[in-house]
Amino acid sequence: MKTEVHPDTDFNRTHVFVAACLGMFMFGVVMTMLGTILPSVMDRFDIDLSGAGSVIAQLSAGILTGSLVFGPVVDRYGYRPLLSLAMVLVIVGLEGIAFASSVVLLRTAVFLIGFGGGMINGATNALVADISEGERSAGLSLLGVSYGIGAFSIPFLFGLLVQGSTYVLPVAVVGAVAIVPLAYMLAIRVPQPKQAQGFPVRESMKLVREATLALFGLMLFIQSGIEMTVGNWTTSFLAGELGLDTSDAAFYLSSYLLGMMAARLIMGTALKHVSPAHVLHACLGLGFVGAVLLILAHTIAVAVTGLVLLGAGLAAGFPVVLGYVGDYYTRLSGTAFSIVLVMALAGGSLFPLGIGTLGEVIGLRASFTVIPVSLAFMAILFGVIMRRGTSVRSRVQPT
Repeated sequence: MKTEVHPDTDFNRTHVFVAACLGMFMFGVVMTMLGTILPSVMDRFDIDLSGAGSVIAQLSAGILTGSLVFGPVVDRYGYRPLLSLAMVLVIVGLEGIAFASSVVLLRTAVFLIGFGGGMINGATNALVADISEGERSAGLSLLGVSYGIGAFSIPFLFGLLVQGSTYVLPVAVVGAVAIVPLAYMLAIRVPQPKQAQGFPVRESMKLVREATLALFGLMLFIQSGIEMTVGNWTTSFLAGELGLDTSDAAFYLSSYLLGMMAARLIMGTALKHVSPAHVLHACLGLGFVGAVLLILAHTIAVAVTGLVLLGAGLAAGFPVVLGYVGDYYTRLSGTAFSIVLVMALAGGSLFPLGIGTLGEVIGLRASFTVIPVSLAFMAILFGVIMRRGTSVRSRVQPT
């Protein structure tokens, strides 16, 4: 990431990139915090699995809402107001989770961290795409590493520090730590709004009907669906098919996340020298091999190898696709990101549900064949998009 101030801007690219990484780190925290402390939350409020499910639903609803609103807001008003508000919501939500005195307050707090987190996720991706012209996929890959660190740190630290239901103080401390990225965001200069004179509603509505953008969104629908399937069902797969106990299965699942983070670190450099299209196709092939190994695995060594390769294979999806979205739709990149990320969230919700339903009928091992089939379809779909690319770029770019 370049450190100089661009002559046509009034911000330091490195400072802005660090701010985006701090925000994405907090989104990783948001995504894993509730799941990490959920058993203790259930004990504290004496709620059953159904009640816990309603609490989790608030997180999903918040993320979806935040993903819907961030795009038009950043295009019209810029990144600083939205990211600052989003971080405040996360702080308030985390402190609310720590000190909530009722389930109603708990649900409200969970919605707030989801709402803030959804805005942070979308806005930081759009922000890095905006400041990384010529190397958007590389910048977005490194941004994804920040998410992985945040997501990995919470269960790791809570496993070391939290005993029983004593999650109140650690969650409150994490909320207080979120003041750091908020203060940093307020202290630096960031890109100016793209549509400071008024948001072009008619032009934004055209994006909703833009076929290539919908195809990019479909790719992320599948990508997110696979990621959430692996994250939600692999522990049950390892426990049921390989006979591991739940804690060991959860531990081995971390190899998937580590494979993804390692690949994104490598991609941060590789994408500056290799075509993003080539990287994505290579990663999809790697993920296909990993998925097949996981499905065929009857030993933990083969399963872990499959998970590492699958994590590495999925590493390129979001950075590369969002990089192309940023290239193609620079004038309203926030709105374009909002559209495809909402589609991604839909896939993240529907795929695990479908796998669970299918698994009840044919078993998880057989239902996991959806993963390599979906990866192959993504490769075909990406080829279709690339053939459309030149005409789309010339049509949607500003003159």
